[in-house]
Amino acid sequence: MRMRKIKFITLSWATKLSLALLFAITASCDLFRFKSDGEEDADPIVASIDQQVLRKSDLASVNTKELSPTDSSSIINRYIQSWIRKHLMIKEASRSMTFDEAEINRKLLDYKYALMVYEFEKAYLDRNLDTKIPEREIEKYYDSNKENFNLKEIIIRVNFVKIERNHPQNRNLERLLRLEERDQREALNKIVLDHAANYFIEDATWVKIDEIIVNTPLASSPNLVGLLRNNKLILVEDERFKYYFRILEYKLADQIPPLEFVRDEIYQILLNKKKIQLVEELQKEIYNRALENNEFRIYE
Repeated sequence: MRMRKIKFITLSWATKLSLALLFAITASCDLFRFKSDGEEDADPIVASIDQQVLRKSDLASVNTKELSPTDSSSIINRYIQSWIRKHLMIKEASRSMTFDEAEINRKLLDYKYALMVYEFEKAYLDRNLDTKIPEREIEKYYDSNKENFNLKEIIIRVNFVKIERNHPQNRNLERLLRLEERDQREALNKIVLDHAANYFIEDATWVKIDEIIVNTPLASSPNLVGLLRNNKLILVEDERFKYYFRILEYKLADQIPPLEFVRDEIYQILLNKKKIQLVEELQKEIYNRALENNEFRIYE
């Protein structure tokens, strides 16, 4: 239930922003080619600004597959508007500023080479990176960095069951949820599979409390902490359903989460460290090989 952003070895944000702007500018500089009347009729102009034109064939890159005609038309119109705005900005920039052509060309080469290196490193990682992280390394990192994982929200281990308010199994369900976990597992599983409208009974899984109580009356409770501290079984209901929350364990905001809750995050951290180390080793190997072969010279 938890998604993590993989931190990859990427260009700096400033470089990526510059790349995006630069590609937008260079993409606008169409190669000049005279078209015959027949070609122009078959590929009509959709929009134009001065000498820059957007033709129907340029819209082929807009993905409208499996969309309704209305949605497809809306997406194409947004693309056309985006194209117009981009070229108006380029036009205004050209009119308002004087650009150093040599400097722009230098930056073009810098960005080109940076992108080439990035793609080369990425391909090298795809071929050589071992993505396995031993459990002992994850545990060691957790033990050494617990203070860096302070929770920003309440997390719980819970048995949650949503069932119709007047269902004949309600009394039996409540009895089972008050028993020790080992004594009610099989019977509880049968009830929720056969009768529950919704449920979550992954005993070993820690989840954010907001993910469990969403769309239940408990979501509007002003004192979740008090409820957790004073109840092993929380029961709320609305006009149609009863909602059972058997609290197995909880951690409050600002407390240190259990390893199980941050294992994926630690895995990504350690994997990223392996990526950085592997790229540094690659760079060192290439440098030393070039040094041995006298492929470069440093002048005083």
